[in-house]
Amino acid sequence: LDHREGQHFLTQALKVIMKEGFLVLVIPGLQVCEWREPEELAALLDLELRENGESQHQLLQRVRDVAKYSVKTNHPSFFNQLFALNTSQYTYDVAPVFVLMEYEVLAKLRSLVGWTEGDGIFCPGGSVSNMYAMNVARCHTFPEVKLKGLWALPPLAVFTSQESHYSVMKAAAFQGIGTENVFQIKVDDWGCMIPEDLDEKIELAKSQEAFPFLVHATSGTLQGAFDPLEPIADIYDRQGLWMPEFVNMCFWFIPPSLRGKENSPDYQSRLSEVGPVIRERMMKQGTMMVGYQPHGGRVNFFRMIVVSPKLSQQDMIFFLDEIERLGNDL
Repeated sequence: LDHREGQHFLTQALKVIMKEGFLVLVIPGLQVCEWREPEELAALLDLELRENGESQHQLLQRVRDVAKYSVKTNHPSFFNQLFALNTSQYTYDVAPVFVLMEYEVLAKLRSLVGWTEGDGIFCPGGSVSNMYAMNVARCHTFPEVKLKGLWALPPLAVFTSQESHYSVMKAAAFQGIGTENVFQIKVDDWGCMIPEDLDEKIELAKSQEAFPFLVHATSGTLQGAFDPLEPIADIYDRQGLWMPEFVNMCFWFIPPSLRGKENSPDYQSRLSEVGPVIRERMMKQGTMMVGYQPHGGRVNFFRMIVVSPKLSQQDMIFFLDEIERLGNDL
């Protein structure tokens, strides 16, 4: 969709939601929910995920169906703590349409990795995802932890890249494992975890009478690096560990005044000032917004997160050209 078509579609969708989901209360005898059994509703909605998309007309009809078969949370006889159209999805009776949608998406995701059955949950972000992964790994290794808690377990050891997301440490603290029991694995010049160091750290943990149970690997680190998953997987198979994979462009802009001066004593400190200045300029001019941050021993660098599906190669060229324009006099 181009901008105008997208805006028109959203306007029409909002009208449908207001008419079908909220303003229909003027009709006498309106039911709180047009109940259908799961199998019947799934057949009515036809939620199968296909290779090709659908027309705007078909999508609007789907919006109508969602509103029609969802619970009317603003109905005077709806005595529950939930609200809005997209309610919590923990029971079918309070979110029939969205529970079926969730089931269909999870089934599709399982099929992509070759699983015929299984369960799943959607997470609001990377921190919670890593926390869930650590908890699942612990329960997989020690099922008794659910009933008996940490008292029934030996000291546990987690292994993660020294360039990994901060949430790994946070998860260890939240779950009572302890941040001192998170072994940080060295990385190479590209920011990728070194498998040999992982092997050594696992043996070190064992020598300290800790039980290795989780290797945390990352596909797309804060530096954009990809940990070598196959060698790591060989290690965790041999050691009997669990390995979740955390999937996340980072770069410096070196202005003309600093090029070729990498060996200058003040090079790092001056380079660290470049990102904040360019960020300030782009915000004041309103041309872009991109974050920056230091990381470990590295000074401030740009951390670019692409969220729009409409961006083209030309947009990426503009992004780089704009960074250069804004910092060319530094």
